[in-house]
Amino acid sequence: MSYRIGIDVGGTNTDAVLLDHTLHVIAKAKQPTTEDVMTGIWKVLTAILEESAISPGEIGYAMLGTTHCTNAIVERKQLNKVGIIRLCKPAATAVPPLAAWPDDLKAAVGEHHYLVAGGYEYDGALISELDENEIRSALEDMKENVKSIAVTGIFSPARAEQELKVARLAHDIMPGVPISLSHQIGSIGLLERENATILNAALQTTIRTVVSGFREALSKLGIPAQIFIGQNDGTLMEADYAIRYPILTIGCGPTNSIRGASFLSGLKDALVLDIGGTTSDIGVLSNGFPRQSAIAVDVGGIRTNFRMPDILSVGLGGGTIIRTDEQGAITVGPDSVGYRLLQEARSFGGETLTATDVVLAVTDKTIAGADTSDLDSDACQQAYKQMIEKLEVAIDQMKTSKEPVPVILTGGGSILVNSRLTGASEVIKPDHHDVANAIGAALGTISGEAENIYALEGRTYEDAVEEAKQNAIGNAVEAGAVPDTVKIVSVEDVPLAYMPGNSVFIKVKAVGELDTK
Repeated sequence: MSYRIGIDVGGTNTDAVLLDHTLHVIAKAKQPTTEDVMTGIWKVLTAILEESAISPGEIGYAMLGTTHCTNAIVERKQLNKVGIIRLCKPAATAVPPLAAWPDDLKAAVGEHHYLVAGGYEYDGALISELDENEIRSALEDMKENVKSIAVTGIFSPARAEQELKVARLAHDIMPGVPISLSHQIGSIGLLERENATILNAALQTTIRTVVSGFREALSKLGIPAQIFIGQNDGTLMEADYAIRYPILTIGCGPTNSIRGASFLSGLKDALVLDIGGTTSDIGVLSNGFPRQSAIAVDVGGIRTNFRMPDILSVGLGGGTIIRTDEQGAITVGPDSVGYRLLQEARSFGGETLTATDVVLAVTDKTIAGADTSDLDSDACQQAYKQMIEKLEVAIDQMKTSKEPVPVILTGGGSILVNSRLTGASEVIKPDHHDVANAIGAALGTISGEAENIYALEGRTYEDAVEEAKQNAIGNAVEAGAVPDTVKIVSVEDVPLAYMPGNSVFIKVKAVGELDTK
């Protein structure tokens, strides 16, 4: 029998579960997230092995959902210097790369950018030919200053030949330097796609450190598992695929919780309220998968257009700090004591009033070792009312109609919520809800997406859709799915009346199963 471990690294706790081949929970564990992150992963792995008494050699798969790449962007740490090439001249030169980036993030990735001849129209018609000498000159110029390369061409999702040619030249001149190509990462929209590609390139060292550290931790514990990394649509990708596309790990924490909530509750359509130690994340479960955002998404202050879950984050979690000013007004958060809850919260002998203290003071919920006898009951009642109102407003924002919908509670901070919330038809707290994120990481579904603009002159709509489907299936298989299990789960199309040539934008998602044989 081959077991699998799912691990999710959050801002407060690192959670882990051990599942058998039927996806039943054999063991689960929580450890505080450590500053270096890998120490927390090591501790939770050790705890799982101790609790389960399973031989490490029986664990065949290890899945990790991690905040490493998100933190690297937010904190401006461990980012590669990036050589940026835009294939565009004589068009698209008015706004240079990194134009709207915060100064500190610009400094982190460096301003080594080059605008060169190239690019296509939306239908694949040529704007201008590549100038190979110009490309070589740019590569030679950046050679000693960058650790990775980002290449973006106008409408490269419609036609990728020029980006691929630049990649071949870069491999010749800068062998071993990782290259990110925009047609493999973002959607239509030059600047947003370019931004996502630059971030992907900047994260190369971070993701390689994560994967090698995870492999080392597993190896030292004698776990011969194949490694998979969580991506932000609630599915997995093989470690080598994640190394190529680290940007896809951003946002995987909330989506792991959504997938885990669906599995534990049996529901395919609902809202999922994932309450951690620092934030409450609300997502929409649609046909068993997280609803994707339909708009451009800001990542660390940068506007991008790669796929991201539709998540609303509220500054309320178990460690959220509650304050009372001189006039007696109470404020809830948004800051948190995070993983230091048991050291700093009033109920545990600390000096800081937290959301957990409030809940323990005004409800019948208990935590071993907590003492709320010295807390102001009236102040706690007022704070608790504000906390619930925050969540109810957020739920209302995520609904698509005024009708009540089921709400599934997950996360260790779900102690904050009782059995009723305005706007919820029912509040469901399934077994193992506290580690739904780790369960979601371990489920083993692999996905692939494809999207493009298709001109329908000389071809049928059905032919265009079939091409998009095959591209999505190919991407799922490349990410690690068993080919025979891949199926299409969604097809979206948008007629583009403002473009000539009877054009349509088609987006397809395919999902397959992890090979567990």
